[in-house]
Amino acid sequence: MMVSSPHDGTLVPQRTYRPHTQSDRRRYVDEVELEAPIMFYMQDPEGCGIALRDALNSKFMRLVGRDDLMFGSRGPSVSIRLMWPGYAPWSRQIPTRDFRSPPGPITRSKLAKNVAKTIQRFIDEMTGREMEEDADPRWRVGKNHINLDDMILVGLQHVSMGSWQAHVRLRARV
Repeated sequence: MMVSSPHDGTLVPQRTYRPHTQSDRRRYVDEVELEAPIMFYMQDPEGCGIALRDALNSKFMRLVGRDDLMFGSRGPSVSIRLMWPGYAPWSRQIPTRDFRSPPGPITRSKLAKNVAKTIQRFIDEMTGREMEEDADPRWRVGKNHINLDDMILVGLQHVSMGSWQAHVRLRARV
């Protein structure tokens, strides 16, 4: 399966999230078996990454494994983290259970939708805020800058016990 090519657009460069203190790093990273990344592959045509606007609008026909159950052995929520260039580290909790009775793990498609909502919230919160000093202005998010329609969710990286970092790339400018 094809992963991505330079024609797919630029991966947003992020530092990998790490807990602040040595004891937290030991407890939540070093002493935990981190899981493999969760990827969002597409078919017809094949590629890696779902457009965040499609995820938000529940357009999952091309998503490979859209009904796969995610986070089966997790608690009720996980943190989705962004280390977006030019902004302070940011995270929000998303549920890992659906609202069926009895509640079960969410599907890959529901996870993509929850992450899309979370990234939209990041953009909304950062709109109008100043970027950090010496930040590269091309990574600015918000109105007339990078927004949800420009982004593709590639995957989630397990970075600490309850945290997954979202990796996104920008759509190729044609």
